[in-house]
Amino acid sequence: MALRDYLGEQILGVLASYQASGIVHHICVVYPRRDNQLQLFIPKGHALAQGSLVTLHLDNRTGVDELDAELRVYRTSYKGRVLAVDENWATVAPVEFSLIHGVKVVESQREPGYEFPADPRPSRALAASPLSRIPAPEEKDHPNKIGVLTTLTPAQPHTTVMAFLSSEDDDVFIITRPGTFKSQVLKREPRCFFTIDERAKFTFDQSIHWNYTILEMQAYLVPRTAAEYEPLRAQFILKNPWEAAFFLETDIEMFHLRHQAVVCVGEAR
Repeated sequence: MALRDYLGEQILGVLASYQASGIVHHICVVYPRRDNQLQLFIPKGHALAQGSLVTLHLDNRTGVDELDAELRVYRTSYKGRVLAVDENWATVAPVEFSLIHGVKVVESQREPGYEFPADPRPSRALAASPLSRIPAPEEKDHPNKIGVLTTLTPAQPHTTVMAFLSSEDDDVFIITRPGTFKSQVLKREPRCFFTIDERAKFTFDQSIHWNYTILEMQAYLVPRTAAEYEPLRAQFILKNPWEAAFFLETDIEMFHLRHQAVVCVGEAR
């Protein structure tokens, strides 16, 4: 089966790409083809060129108001190469992707000879969060259960969906297990990005300029011994009760993504 069989013929995507001046994010309309190439429409324009390497976070969350512990949405971090550009359009061919449903890979594709780039950067213990109080939660994000984390891996960025808490100061908190890919990358490069959007409420009858925020972040660890740890964990359970068993595990890591800047689409950082 092809990506369009799982994701639909028209979806929204978060695109990240390294360019000479830094990393650039775009929000785009994605039209998957039968051969897993993607036709992209980037409404605010782009500086992508033939041969550019891009990463797109794709999922079928549009119209999904409720999630469960199995995270039963199809999602992928699609690594691609730009084949052609035409004004606000771009055609992208797959380099590598794995389409995940729950915790299972249901489809995958890899360019012949492709290997994941080596990451020679040393792993370092993250600094402890500078939190000195429980941050006031951002109430408007309570119904929005998952956002998109961009981590800075070699050659091409990586994207993944994450349950999250957000604060009125635009800080974000995420939880994962030690040893996961995202945890390993953040311990090599704590700079990252987080995209909060309203795709669960979005329909294509509305303007493409829906409400979304791309945040540049710096990752810190919230130690288990910190006074803020348990109250934050309780907030995660309140927001995502179907994941309570996961949040209550004893070996999880909590990250504080401290807000550095709000990023405009197409802006190099």
